[in-house]
Amino acid sequence: MNGAELMEQMDRMTMGWWRPSPGSIYPLLEQLEKEKVIAKAPDGRYGLTEAARGGPDWMRGMGFPGATGPRNPEDALREVESYVRYLEDLTPSERERVVGLGERLQAVVRRLTALSGEGRPLPA
Repeated sequence: MNGAELMEQMDRMTMGWWRPSPGSIYPLLEQLEKEKVIAKAPDGRYGLTEAARGGPDWMRGMGFPGATGPRNPEDALREVESYVRYLEDLTPSERERVVGLGERLQAVVRRLTALSGEGRPLPA
């Protein structure tokens, strides 16, 4: 499954009691990829690696970045990137709803551009 599908599956499996946010799922998937527990296929879906199938050793030292919220600008940007990956993973019919948010998305782009220093000077 891809990240959006994992979130939906967790929501179904817990009968609506828990639906993880993109800010928790995507950093976790990224960390698991770095640790070579999972690998992302060309179709965007994740699967266990052979090393992960070998036993519980792969679980040692696993961290969950962003679990307590962003602690610095890098953490905050990683969380923003997670939400972008979530929007990219939506099914075509779900993406239609995103198209309707174009004005808000453009406003976010403008604000991020300003923060990067590429748009206008940052406020003092």
